[in-house]
Amino acid sequence: MIGRVFRIVRTPITLLVLLGVLCYAAWWGYTNVLRPIPPAPPQPCVDQSVKKGELQSSQVTVRVFNGGNKRGLAGDVGRALRERGFNVIRTANTGEKILKTVIVGAEVNNPEVLLVKGFFKDAVVQADHRVDRSVDVLVGNKYGGFNKNAKSTYSVRSKTVCLPSQIKTSTPALGG
Repeated sequence: MIGRVFRIVRTPITLLVLLGVLCYAAWWGYTNVLRPIPPAPPQPCVDQSVKKGELQSSQVTVRVFNGGNKRGLAGDVGRALRERGFNVIRTANTGEKILKTVIVGAEVNNPEVLLVKGFFKDAVVQADHRVDRSVDVLVGNKYGGFNKNAKSTYSVRSKTVCLPSQIKTSTPALGG
């Protein structure tokens, strides 16, 4: 008697279990299809030659972010840097609240970071060990101003400097 009941119930239970597995697989596939594609990792820097031991502003890739309340500050700073030859690839707002100007690069003593820092009064430098050697400028409510007398070159001891691998165009971006 028990064997007969088991045979009658076995098929519907197996079908229900298989239906549950199919529904879970469909849900898992659906959620993974809708998940955003992760960003590509940054390209590591490559050695680029510097003429006469001088790193030029045109060799430095910069992103400018506004972390303050003044509208358009990142755009203004980005234009000022572009006028001095820097390769500004992005200007935008940041959700992070910034008071003083913060320069962020791979290391605090890297030539590209020090060249950018020379253009900002009272700037704080931070390292984040990035591999692409780009430089971020975060400006905020206590923006100290732009140093128009800063040099557009920085003396280096070697004949090469590790800089972003791709030369990017300096097209203005929206925001900031």
